[in-house]
Amino acid sequence: MVVYAFYIFDRHAECIYKKKWAPRPTSTGSKSQQANGLPDGRPQPKALSAEDDAKLIFGTIFSLRNMVRKLGGEDDSFISYRTGQYKLHYYETPTSLKFVMVTDTKTNNLRIVLHQIYVSLYVEFVVKNPLSPVEHPGGIGVNCEMFELGVEQFVNASLMS
Repeated sequence: MVVYAFYIFDRHAECIYKKKWAPRPTSTGSKSQQANGLPDGRPQPKALSAEDDAKLIFGTIFSLRNMVRKLGGEDDSFISYRTGQYKLHYYETPTSLKFVMVTDTKTNNLRIVLHQIYVSLYVEFVVKNPLSPVEHPGGIGVNCEMFELGVEQFVNASLMS
């Protein structure tokens, strides 16, 4: 299994943590290529900045979550979303923190894994840390070395093996 990225968004739609492991595959579009090697002669799209990528991810989960709630009622919840290139896994805490993991398409549901990251890493190293701010205004993210190390070890040990 390949993990591409992991994001945490607070209740104010700010990305407070992001970690990338591998670049996400891009869509190839049509198979025809011209002499310059680009599909249909179109210019290659520019890579998104880390901030724009996080905004795009949040916009996707916000829209899909609202659509699921309108179609299925308040009891239904958005869990994951799959495209031809990646699968986006989603977990929302009771305090409206949003944990998002982007993986390859063959990965099973990671809702339990995201819950484990929240309970065993985020709560232990960020929430219980007296030096960590309660709110993250202006995009000030999680700045806890133990949390970052824990996420890295957790993902490498349980997901990428």
